[in-house]
Order: sequence, then structure tokens, then C-alpha cells
Amino acid sequence: MPTLLEIRGLTRRFGGLTAVDNVDLEICDGELVSIIGPNGAGKTTLFNLVTGLDEADAGTVRLDGRDITGLPAERLAALGMARTFQHGRVFANLSVLDNVLIGAHVRLQAVRPSWPLVGPFAELALALLRPSSVGAEEARLRERAMAILSRFGTRLLPRKDDPAYSLSYANRRRLEIARALALEPRLLLLDEPAAGMNQTETAEMQQLIGELKAEGLTIVLIEHKLEMVMQLSDRVIVMDEGKVIAAGLPAAVRNDPAVIEAYLGHRRAGQQDNHLPGAPAEAARAAE
Repeated sequence: MPTLLEIRGLTRRFGGLTAVDNVDLEICDGELVSIIGPNGAGKTTLFNLVTGLDEADAGTVRLDGRDITGLPAERLAALGMARTFQHGRVFANLSVLDNVLIGAHVRLQAVRPSWPLVGPFAELALALLRPSSVGAEEARLRERAMAILSRFGTRLLPRKDDPAYSLSYANRRRLEIARALALEPRLLLLDEPAAGMNQTETAEMQQLIGELKAEGLTIVLIEHKLEMVMQLSDRVIVMDEGKVIAAGLPAAVRNDPAVIEAYLGHRRAGQQDNHLPGAPAEAARAAE
């Protein structure tokens, strides 16, 4: 499979702390790659660098062969990169449906003329006058947003007109993913999508991500629930103290001594039981 995302030598320092230390990474088109590691390993900082929310001290990021290092988040969204956040972010006072529609902003065409200087004024005029092309585009995007909400069944669809602040924590996480899908991304980065969810909610999230993977969407997943990671991932990348310490197939990574040590420390690295097939129970619990 061709490489969709390529990271070379990516580094980010905060004073004397190196949060991301010379990371190399390749994500192939259609892959689901999980990034795991203990808290403070640099996983979210890596996401921030890739998605334009933070600036690297060194290294390059390429999307489909194009150098996107340092591009702002809105430019990356237009190129087909979407993400969710470790602590869910929604527009609390907007409805569920409007939150999803915001994700489709880069797909607007009828109401976004690309004219230099006068473009913003033309956009305002089109929004006020609402010619048939604008109405047709709005109807199409609403239909698409409703189809996305339907993927979440009774969790979101019956609440489409409710304000986002009225949702439960788990439903806000779902809404954030729905908004990201409205962008129609080529690359989706999910930062702990199952965090704070109970066993049933986690199983639903795992099913959704598995469906997106089966549809061919390229996904990079940060997740602490190792059983979910092992079942979904084509490959697993393990970070600790800003570095990649292991990478490979899930079965190989979960038995890697460096991975066990990163989760458990030197004294308990040799302990094994059957909490997670082939991996220490303590490691699974520490990751959760």
C-alpha cells in the first residue's frame, strides 16, 4: 500500500524536556495504526505536531508525498486530515446537527467563491441572498450530516436538535467523531476516543472504528485500552519518553520486553498472566 503519512525526525522540546524525540513514522493508505505508551510518552504532542496545532523544532511531515510541515490546521483540514482530542471538544451551545455541519466547512463550494480580496464579501452576499445553488448545497450537506449521525443510532440521531451541552460525556465523544467524519477525511486521527467510557460504550466505539477501517479509512489511534488496540490495529507503535521504543504487529509488540518495562518498570517487567492474551495484566490495567 502507498504511504499516506510520512514523519521524519520529528522533534518538539519544551525547555529542557524533549516531548517528541526524533520520531520516524509511516502510515500506509488504508491502515489502522495505534500509538500506545504510558502517560507523558508524547503521544498527544505528536498528534499536535502532525495536525498543525503545535510547531516542531525539527523534522518533517508529509501527506501523500506533500510537505505539510508547519501548515495551519485549517489548511490540513482542506487536504483531508481530521482529528479528535483527548478531552472532547464540541460547540456546546450549538445543536448536535449544527456541530456536525461545522465539520463540513471545507467541503463548501457554492457559498465560498475563491476570489482574491472580495471573496469574504461575496460569501456574505451569497449567504444573504441564498441563490438556488446555496440552498442545494445546504440540503446536500444536511443529508450527509444526518447519515453520519445515523451511524451512532439512538445515541445521537434522536438528539440532533438538542444543544451539545446537554449530551452525556460519551455522546460528546461520539459527536466529536461525527464532526470529524463530516470533513470526509482521508486521514483520521483519534486521541483516546474510548476514554471515560464503560464496557458497553467501549464495545460500541470499537465496532464503529472497525467499520470505518473496513470502509478503507486510514486511521491513527491513540488509546489506553489495550484489548481494543490489539483487536483493531494493523500495526502498533509504542512511545515512551518521547521516543518510539517498539513497532510492529500487535502480537509481537505486546510481548516486547521494552514495552512491558515501559508500563511496569524494571522490577515487575517479568510478571505475566492471562488478563490480556500474551500480555501482563498489570500492563493492561496501567494503560487504562
